[in-house]
Amino acid sequence: MAIRHLARSIVMQTLFEWDFQNNDNSILESALKTNLDEFGPGLENVHFIEELLKGVANKHKLLDEIIEKAAPDWPIEKIAAVDRNVLRLGLYELIFGDREQVPPKVAINEAIELAKSYGGENSGKFINGVLGAIYREMGEPGKDDVRKKKIKKEPVNIEDLPIEKKAGAIVYARYENKLYFAMVHDVFGYWTLTKGGIDDIADEHEGVKREVQEEIGINVRVVEKIGENEYIAHHPEKGQIRKQVHYFLCETEYQEISLNKESGGLDDAKWFTMEEIVNLTMYDDVTNLLAESIKKLTS
Repeated sequence: MAIRHLARSIVMQTLFEWDFQNNDNSILESALKTNLDEFGPGLENVHFIEELLKGVANKHKLLDEIIEKAAPDWPIEKIAAVDRNVLRLGLYELIFGDREQVPPKVAINEAIELAKSYGGENSGKFINGVLGAIYREMGEPGKDDVRKKKIKKEPVNIEDLPIEKKAGAIVYARYENKLYFAMVHDVFGYWTLTKGGIDDIADEHEGVKREVQEEIGINVRVVEKIGENEYIAHHPEKGQIRKQVHYFLCETEYQEISLNKESGGLDDAKWFTMEEIVNLTMYDDVTNLLAESIKKLTS
């Protein structure tokens, strides 16, 4: 067994014990020592193990929040203990790991292998589905770093896939002769647009207004539809899904905004002037939508 893989196995087993003890960090040191003595005698890379273990334990609430957003049909307490801790470990490396040492694809593949070794029959597929979905939401960092042979797959008939509809909003306000945009910040470090599911409502305009109000606490007026995006996502239980995101330009009064603390995967919400927008770290599609909106609003 490769050294790093053995190290992750020891971390996972220690996390399993820690989880069984209601996430009590005081047992980590003794549990790790026991597992090192039993499974890794003479193992030299102990620092890597300690840092990984402490990192997951200290950030487990944030990790759990992201996992639940990626697998909404699976509350964290309903996920099998092994799968839950493999997900935490893999997600921690995916988000907070050194990408030069552990590329994102390696972090995901290592987690899948751990799930296959210690979990149930479908654990590997479940871990792959959840971490894969999060990886795509992150913009697939490192995707082009390593070129691999592509495996020919049977073509998917898009028309046969279930559709999940979402609405996103480019929220703007004019104040003191300046143009402001309301942005939300996700746990991956990107400023993005407020959005949410609207499968339960027929009127897209009412749907986007509801999502903005629920996420950042303000009422908006829909000006026009400004774009849409469709992509195939993999749900850990439902399989492949067509996600359709419809974006709307929305106007409001300049006012205080406050992020709903229950908005999974987000940690901040702020207004930015048109000049400040260019210095933000954003996803490519968000950048394009904002550019189009600014063009319309300033023409």
